[in-house]
Amino acid sequence: MKSVSPRGCARGFAVGILLAACVVDVLYAGSDGTSVLPTASPVWSALAVLLVGLAAVLWPAERRPEWLTPQVRTAVPALASILYSAGSLLTFKANTFGPGEVLILLCLLFVAVRHCPPRWAWGCGALDVGALLLLPVRYLGPLDAGVLGFMLAGLGLVGLFAGLAVYLRTMDYRRTLAVGETRRAERVAIAADLHDFVAHHVTGILVQTQVARMMAQTQPQELDPVLAGIERAATEALASMRRTVGVLRDTGEEADRRPAGDLAGIADLTAGFASPVQQVSLRRDPAVSDDLPHEVQAAAFRVVQEALTNIRRHAADAAHIEVRLRDDAGRLEVSVADDGRGGTQLPAAAHGGGFGLVGLKERVTALGGELHAGPRGGVGWEVRAVFPVGGAPRAGPR
Repeated sequence: MKSVSPRGCARGFAVGILLAACVVDVLYAGSDGTSVLPTASPVWSALAVLLVGLAAVLWPAERRPEWLTPQVRTAVPALASILYSAGSLLTFKANTFGPGEVLILLCLLFVAVRHCPPRWAWGCGALDVGALLLLPVRYLGPLDAGVLGFMLAGLGLVGLFAGLAVYLRTMDYRRTLAVGETRRAERVAIAADLHDFVAHHVTGILVQTQVARMMAQTQPQELDPVLAGIERAATEALASMRRTVGVLRDTGEEADRRPAGDLAGIADLTAGFASPVQQVSLRRDPAVSDDLPHEVQAAAFRVVQEALTNIRRHAADAAHIEVRLRDDAGRLEVSVADDGRGGTQLPAAAHGGGFGLVGLKERVTALGGELHAGPRGGVGWEVRAVFPVGGAPRAGPR
């Protein structure tokens, strides 16, 4: 047996109240002092107005035709009510109204303010308010205390419903902005993953392929380690791409996390970077703990990865690369230095767009750290980042 939610019960109760109020309206319209049967023509006019309003309010959202937009739903019943009220004045024939029409117009006002497009919300809302305030003219009597009281109460209800609709519309707008910002940040993060991981591996494949081509003529017996490195880099590139596509598809076990990296992964990163023509040494201060905040470890991993990728792209002639992890007075210092002179034989398309260090600096400074990249005192280039490890602050407004 399907359970009924509290929200469904509340909705059913509200629909029941609205229908009961509409029945009262019909009885009022058919009352001539001796009978409450719907025999007079005002009954049919009132019934038509109520049916149009009920259709606009109660038509299920999943079954509404395309033409039944919020503008049509809120404007047409209001116009029907206004015409009915105007008919009382033109024919000098008093007509009654009841709580059903009042509730319908208030519901339509709520729909107009919350769901109509901005340029339509004011007009449709004004129509609903006008129809609501014109209801007393059907009495064709003087503006006595009862009529004035109804108009004041109507204004109060208008303010209540309109205020609630504005509040909910504001919350919807903020949620839309938050969702859009989250999606934009996710796209930026995925783009960073593609740059940091896939581009790193593919660049390694390209460089090692060039090395293999040279060794095929001079040292064919030493090709196996180079080919093994190419195979490993290709496998890692495919795995990174699969994880990134999993994030985009939101499926699979890897869908809820992207490859981040940590301090332990830096050892594998440097070992995979080494080749017969490039030696990589990793020097890690024993004081550097493995219990650093996860975001700091991930950022340190990205610093090393980006620096190594740039060496392949812009300093392929570097013979020795040194990666250091050091505890600097309670801060983590990560540095990557090479002895290259800037010689590279990579195709121009493989040089990258120059945004790697820009994005890396954003990541480091967001954690309260500092990033420096520039030439060393002698020959070569150095990338150095310093992170506070006592708690990474969030990026504040700029």
